[in-house]
Amino acid sequence: MDQSVPSLFSAADFRARAAREENFIVHPEEDGDHRFNPGHPRLKRGEPLRDAAVLIPVVDRGAQATVLLTKRAETLRSHTGQVAFPGGRIDSGDRSAEFAALRETDEEVGLGREFIEVIGRMPDYVSGSGYRIAPVLSIVRPGFSLTLNSDEVDAAFEVPLAFLMDPANHRRDSRFWNDLEWFFYEMPYDGQRIWGVTAGIIRTLYERLYA
Repeated sequence: MDQSVPSLFSAADFRARAAREENFIVHPEEDGDHRFNPGHPRLKRGEPLRDAAVLIPVVDRGAQATVLLTKRAETLRSHTGQVAFPGGRIDSGDRSAEFAALRETDEEVGLGREFIEVIGRMPDYVSGSGYRIAPVLSIVRPGFSLTLNSDEVDAAFEVPLAFLMDPANHRRDSRFWNDLEWFFYEMPYDGQRIWGVTAGIIRTLYERLYA
């Protein structure tokens, strides 16, 4: 094997795929829950979308990189207990979506910026709950230790990138809101249910870089 070629699903390979993607920044509503629910009444709203940013932290674990995810605290008012990328709303003082994603990651799990290399952006993802989310791609250098903010996060865990980028693990599911069916992806892993917006962003990442 040519040692100069990075292993599939390594951080180096992920970085190379991100660099080859020429159209990361596109119309903000190109991707989102509406792709799986075209014309759904839940997507018709009079209020403007709220801006948010999440970090997609690909941890450099040699030949098999992982993705760091969190489980939101059970005490939160919204998306209680759901698996999510670290991130949150973009504040007025944030210089960019990247800045917001890094700030929120530090606040939620204590992952310092000195371990994070931002390598790009995915198209904004519009959620059914009314957020315009900027997914920020990054490589995380190992050697970090996490300090979880118990007010926001109950747990943090890593999932192999190879698992998340395997379409065989992407299941379509649905549930009912106000007697209307809502479709989404889910990716159960080791007792954790990755679904909804987080799974939708992962699905978009797969389609753009690995499909």
